[in-house]
Amino acid sequence: MTTDSDYIRRNREAWGGFAADYVEPAERNWNGAPTWGIWGIPESEAGLLPLDLEGKTTVELGCGTGYVSAWLARRGAKPVAVDPTPEQLATARRLQLEHALPFTLIRGVGEQTPLPDACADLVISEYGSAIWSDPYKWIPEAARLLKPGGELVFLGNSTLLSLFLAEEDDVAAGTTLLRPLRGMHAMEFPDDPTFDGVEFHMSHGDWIKLFRANQLEVEDLIELYPTEDATTVHPFVSFEWARQWPSEEVWRVRKAGGAVTA
Repeated sequence: MTTDSDYIRRNREAWGGFAADYVEPAERNWNGAPTWGIWGIPESEAGLLPLDLEGKTTVELGCGTGYVSAWLARRGAKPVAVDPTPEQLATARRLQLEHALPFTLIRGVGEQTPLPDACADLVISEYGSAIWSDPYKWIPEAARLLKPGGELVFLGNSTLLSLFLAEEDDVAAGTTLLRPLRGMHAMEFPDDPTFDGVEFHMSHGDWIKLFRANQLEVEDLIELYPTEDATTVHPFVSFEWARQWPSEEVWRVRKAGGAVTA
């Protein structure tokens, strides 16, 4: 049985081992306009970011190399970026210096941050905590961090794709169901010798129940499809598959109470 401390340790060690592979993508993302997910969907199409970020406090959970928080900072936000992996944070710190774009970096986990209650106008996660933290831990934490009326936006693999994912990382998802939807939560991939981490995926119904239990109101569920010229380096899903069914999805939910802002 995987315990809380066990999966956190395993995921931290896995992403520490991947850190060198993400330096070049980090440098590219820090230099470029916002694009999202494994297909690089432009912000103009995905529409993840609120229109007005000037002076807003944002918290990124599972920030990795910090490029999402860099995008937020350039739009006038005051980002706080949290990640458990020292190797990833080292890349983020170097790029902050190179771009003269300082913001707060904290080594910690999305399940329990050292930040105060109701400190954030926006909590965001692109993958990060969105799939690597237990939703029953990190969603209550995100709700605690949000001000009334604040928004949580997170992107990860779609629930649909999770039903078809192969056990081996280098095998693309097919069209045969490989696991049940009912009770889906922690997912491990014992047939993949390169990865010992734990992912978390749930049914849409379970997500909605969890949001409601934490005073979070659903505003949108955005299903993402790659553009016609999109490519990805990730072999677990093909372009052909992702053009027919959403391989990624975005939840937008808002903390109850307070005024709604654009």
